Amino acid sequence: MKIGLIGLAQTGKTTLFHLLTGRGEDGQAAGAKGAAGAGIGFVPDSRIDFLSRLYTPKKTTYAQIELTDVAGFVAVSEGQKSGAAKFLNDVRPCEALAHTLRAFGGDGAAAGEIDPARDLETVETEMLFADLELVEKRIGRIKGGKKITKENGEELALLERCFAWLEDGGATRDMALTDEERNVIRNYAFLTAKPRLAVVNLDEALYKSKDYPHRAETQALCQRLNIPLLELCAGMELEISRLPDEDKALFMEDLGLTEPGISVLARAAYEHLGLISFLTAGEDEVRAWTITAGTSARAAAGKIHSDIERGFIRAEVVKFADLRELGSMAKVKEKGLFRLEGKEYIVADGDIINFRFNV
Repeated sequence: MKIGLIGLAQTGKTTLFHLLTGRGEDGQAAGAKGAAGAGIGFVPDSRIDFLSRLYTPKKTTYAQIELTDVAGFVAVSEGQKSGAAKFLNDVRPCEALAHTLRAFGGDGAAAGEIDPARDLETVETEMLFADLELVEKRIGRIKGGKKITKENGEELALLERCFAWLEDGGATRDMALTDEERNVIRNYAFLTAKPRLAVVNLDEALYKSKDYPHRAETQALCQRLNIPLLELCAGMELEISRLPDEDKALFMEDLGLTEPGISVLARAAYEHLGLISFLTAGEDEVRAWTITAGTSARAAAGKIHSDIERGFIRAEVVKFADLRELGSMAKVKEKGLFRLEGKEYIVADGDIINFRFNV
């Protein structure tokens, strides 16, 4: 899962990147010259912690999120056309986007009125205009051709629907499309097709008060755009993450945190993107594997290795909740809760699976 952290300049986006990836401030993040940085965030998971204690494996691997710290957006109206184009190009490869919105005071360019709703709408509007321009150019190329084939005609009709939808302020991800139509427009990598999250970055005082300027407007805008809204205090969380383990719990409690920011963002992303995790466990490794909800057992096996998918025989499945309650795999089997499933079995979140295969 590749998530792009986007937003206006000086919103604390890179601080959030450092928090989520566990990197120090010298880590690879968006630089002064506008280069996008990349890093990996490991998703905390109490199920993996339990299995690691049970199996004491040589290796423990949590689910991962690939994060891209996209250089801060600068509006074209400010004379930064090339910077805006670079921003849009860096956003296109991302599978999902997390808007970082400022809700803290301070000096410098970010100083001024706190208005997350305005900032969110600024970037959303720019991406919508970019999609409109892309559609308009493609429509022009099709109409300007010597001959419009049947395929061109079908594409043209679809693009004209997209143009009308975008012109009315809609995002292509919210269009009612057939699977075939979605496959056609997927080739265009529309920016408005990407799932979104909004992360309001608060200072400590505002986070504790659970309020900030224009909160109601921000919530209403996110609801209208179907964007999950998260509220974090990235700066303070980053400081806490650098403390000795014995001090972290105390400071998290003082800030009112029950879980780290990476957990909050990952859970929201999983729910919004329709993702789940299945687990594998043994003495060699305990691991979480991220798949799309509705994935069959055979396809899930391919997540581990193509040979396992190709030679799939059966999936040995245990529900994590059953293992946690009973405490051992032997007791799970005694209770008859150890199951053999075929290739069409739909994997559920938290399934512990061992695949039988032959190649």
